[in-house]
Amino acid sequence: MSPKRFLISIVDDDTLVREAIAGLLRAYGFVPEAFASAASFLGSEIRHRTDCLIADVQMPGMSGIELFGQLVASGETVPTILVTAYANERDRRRALKAGVQSYLPKPFDECQLLACVRAALET
Repeated sequence: MSPKRFLISIVDDDTLVREAIAGLLRAYGFVPEAFASAASFLGSEIRHRTDCLIADVQMPGMSGIELFGQLVASGETVPTILVTAYANERDRRRALKAGVQSYLPKPFDECQLLACVRAALET
């Protein structure tokens, strides 16, 4: 029997960031699915099969923190990693207190992200 290939959903309005994260995860054996908005992720069937979510904090429409809150409110517990180019301590504390697994400021290196993904999958 082959080991489980984890499905990682990426939600980021920046195409280059989405593609870079997806490529990195694919290279390490994960199955990435990328979405340009929280609404497109929430409207997909992928959301119910996602093993880990990586979402940008600041996006048009719905932020990553709001996306996480909506998932929690609907009873879905998806280990979530928030990434942001506008890191601040108040948002980090708020996100972690709400149950977000990790909060990474951009730019981050691949080792940081992979460590966060692996930790999220262990929960």
